[in-house]
Amino acid sequence: MSHAHKPLDEQVIVITGASSGIGLSTARMAARAGARVVLASRNAEALAAIQEEIEAAGGEATHVVADVGRREDVQAIADRAVQRFGGFDTWVNDAGISIYGRLEEVSDEDHDRLFQTNFWGVVYGSLVAAPHLRRRGGAIINLGSIASDLAIPLQGMYSASKHAIRGFTDALRAELEADRAPVSVTLIKPAAIDTPFPQHARNYLDREPKLPPPVYHPDEVAHAILHAAIYPQREIIVGGGGRAMTGLKKLAPGTFDRLGGVMAGQQLRAEPPRDPNGALHRPAQGGHVRGDHPGMVRHTSTYTRAKLHPLTTGAVMAGVGLAAAALMKRRA
Repeated sequence: MSHAHKPLDEQVIVITGASSGIGLSTARMAARAGARVVLASRNAEALAAIQEEIEAAGGEATHVVADVGRREDVQAIADRAVQRFGGFDTWVNDAGISIYGRLEEVSDEDHDRLFQTNFWGVVYGSLVAAPHLRRRGGAIINLGSIASDLAIPLQGMYSASKHAIRGFTDALRAELEADRAPVSVTLIKPAAIDTPFPQHARNYLDREPKLPPPVYHPDEVAHAILHAAIYPQREIIVGGGGRAMTGLKKLAPGTFDRLGGVMAGQQLRAEPPRDPNGALHRPAQGGHVRGDHPGMVRHTSTYTRAKLHPLTTGAVMAGVGLAAAALMKRRA
């Protein structure tokens, strides 16, 4: 699709994984823009508090306690959106989890649970949303990762799930386009984002995990998601650092593979694990957008903003060029 969808203040937006991190940032940003939001996660207490916060600020919201790894729970999210708001215009599949550990050491049970949440959660959300959006028009937005294009050592099954999400998303997009359905399908591929992601992950390591640099603010991902809700795009990488890594992987895959030891070390703090079980099999503590990354966090990505707003960026660069030319002429 090439045309724009409704403006945000006319949309109903469903967001899974809405109780923390990128999902929570997106929900707050959407509500401030006037969208009505349907919040979903496993954490009932956090969802109720977030709904109350949005409504206290004058917004409209509802919430559903759901495990996206269960199709019946995902259907209940759609049913609530129809019951409360008459339907939905954008469906954001954000819920996800990771495991830190060597592939050979992680249990089959934990690998299965990760795939049930990360991959099947996206599949169920997309397939529940698609029939409704075929009639109404709108957007399906799936959260992949730069790990959709490359493998991250010590997060092997997480990387595999994000590769699978990309394959599914591409196939769904092609089928909807073949039917000329009024539905856009976007894959968002963030780099490392300062959310509680490391603390929510299942951890098999003997040290507390962290995010590898460069790390970006969650609001930058939320901005990209809501941009795609209005202006359809095939894929959006969030973070110029992530774009550089995927470029290196494509151009020199052998060299990238040999950097595995460096990447592994960048994911470890000096301290022992805080909560090795994480939130893989139980709801996480919600209500927090940010994590506690110990290093620098970039609040915006010049690369991503340029990709989202190419005409504006081009005009700015042209203006810079004209100003520089005028300055050089005066000095001549």
